Amino acid sequence: METFKSSLSQTEFPITEMILGKAIRTSVYNIIKSEHPKFTKHSTISISELNHYRQRYLESYLLNEAGELTKLEEDVLDSIEKQELISASTLVDNDQIAGNYGQRLADRVASFGGSWKFIIIFSVLIFIWISGNIILLADKGFDPYPFILLNLILSCLAALQAPVIMMSQNRQEEKDRQRAKMDYMVNLKAELEIRTLHEKLDHLIIHQQQELLNIQQLQVEMMNDIMKQISAQKK
Repeated sequence: METFKSSLSQTEFPITEMILGKAIRTSVYNIIKSEHPKFTKHSTISISELNHYRQRYLESYLLNEAGELTKLEEDVLDSIEKQELISASTLVDNDQIAGNYGQRLADRVASFGGSWKFIIIFSVLIFIWISGNIILLADKGFDPYPFILLNLILSCLAALQAPVIMMSQNRQEEKDRQRAKMDYMVNLKAELEIRTLHEKLDHLIIHQQQELLNIQQLQVEMMNDIMKQISAQKK
């Protein structure tokens, strides 16, 4: 197998991984040049080595934009380096937010307490309570007007229902924050991947142009050989 020697590490790599310095995006080339001053446009580098400096460029880009890498941005860079999907970490985070039995029960209570079903059932029960004490028991029932027991029950219900609803709202806000974080990480990774993709496309175009130039050069040499043969035959 044909190989070449990298100008950076002096290590041999397959010829298919060879990239010339002039095929590297300027931003990445400057990073390489700062660490290896002898590296020129005609020097060679392998794809694996170039990917390392691409990663360095992405880190420097985020540092320039945000001033400091956050945990989310570090996770995005790590997922790019390991070629992992961010959605995999999303599933883990959703499992962590699921909470214990009491928190899940609070969600169900808040969901039922904020529905028309609860309002209708509760209205019917209050109507039966009031009608039973005034009409059926002639206002001499167990809770005559002004329905002190009913007011006490309603006050206790409101006192218990409020913290349960707040607990459910806090969990919902935590879920929304996690979704916002995941959206930010996905969008950031997409932007960085697009930047890397542009660089790879640039390299592919330059590589194809080099191949076309080589083919044209071979064709010119073949034409020259043919012309020489024709000239020799005429003589």
